[in-house]
Amino acid sequence: MKIVIVIPFYNEVERINLENFHVIFNEFPHYNFLLVDDGSLDNTIAILEQFQSEFLNVEVLKLDKNVGKAEAIRSAVLSISEADFISYYDADLATPFSELDKLIQFSVQNPNYKMVMGARIKLIGNGVQRSLKRHYFGRIFATIVSQFVLKVPVYDTQCGAKVIVFHTAKQIFEKPFISKWLFDVELLKRLQKIHDLRKVVKEIPLEKWEEIGNSKIKVRDFLRIPFQLFQIYRKYD
Repeated sequence: MKIVIVIPFYNEVERINLENFHVIFNEFPHYNFLLVDDGSLDNTIAILEQFQSEFLNVEVLKLDKNVGKAEAIRSAVLSISEADFISYYDADLATPFSELDKLIQFSVQNPNYKMVMGARIKLIGNGVQRSLKRHYFGRIFATIVSQFVLKVPVYDTQCGAKVIVFHTAKQIFEKPFISKWLFDVELLKRLQKIHDLRKVVKEIPLEKWEEIGNSKIKVRDFLRIPFQLFQIYRKYD
């Protein structure tokens, strides 16, 4: 069973938690990690290459220029020739790796699901920590996506921890995305063209998630979100 975990990095020298990554690579030697340097202007690539030299389960893909998270992950997926499942995961480690491991194990045990997604739901007794501002924006965004774009109930399209069956990933990552920030929604629309999402997608609430730092999305990109959602809807409906 080959699991490839794609982690994109862009100018992360100040944020890379070296100790935590060492623990992850050591404790999960059965996973393959593909670290993508998205045209960083700082010394990120040197850190990633150091990881690669220290751990047999780590490879690095260096992109010549910054293309954004969506295209960075897409480039990584298209570079993979063989796997059973592909996962992508945020470099800030807001989702503890133990939570991603749960998603992967569920995927392996339930291969009828083509995509398994983490969901950041604040519940009594769990450790999901999210600012009110992001929480309320997330609920408004999810409602719009559920009611008008996907037309199926979905709680958290933007969670940065997902697991996808390899051949499905190859299909839905084949072409460039309309939006570098809303590509998760576009992935689901592409998947919806070939499957009933209710039957092949599973959202699993995370037990732990911690908001780390500020969003990298720029104001101009934020203001374009409604237009890009409309573009995605028009293209795939």
